[in-house]
This record gives sequence, C-alpha cells and structure tokens, in this order.
Amino acid sequence: MRLSVIQVVAALAAAVCVVIAFIAAGVGLISSAFMLLAVAALAFIAWTAVRRALGHDQARTAIGRDSRSVQPKP
Repeated sequence: MRLSVIQVVAALAAAVCVVIAFIAAGVGLISSAFMLLAVAALAFIAWTAVRRALGHDQARTAIGRDSRSVQPKP
C-alpha cells in the first residue's frame, strides 16, 4: 500500500500535535507547582498577619527582643 501525500502530511501534523501536547503538559505541571508555592506563600502571609492581629508576637520588637527588657538611656 502506497501512502498519498495527504496521509503523510496528516501523520506529520499529528506527530507535531503530540509533541506540542507533551510540551504543554510539562509546562502545565511546572506552572501548577509554582502556583502551589504561591498559594503556600500567601497562606503563610495570611497566617502570620492574623496571628499578629490577634495579639500574638506583640511583646516582641523587630529584632526579636522583649521590649520590656530594653533599658532606656539616661
């Protein structure tokens, strides 16, 4: 059986489509991983903001020491 030109072109187009589909699946997997990292970062930011708003970590200063232990300069 001899293939016609249209069959060869269709086979090449199908091969290109399969390659593009595998590339898109890989890109989708990588973008999904980065999306999960972004959601985790946003959850951490929200958790720390809520914790700070509820009064936890209020006794600490920016450098991590208790503000009551700092002696004022004379």
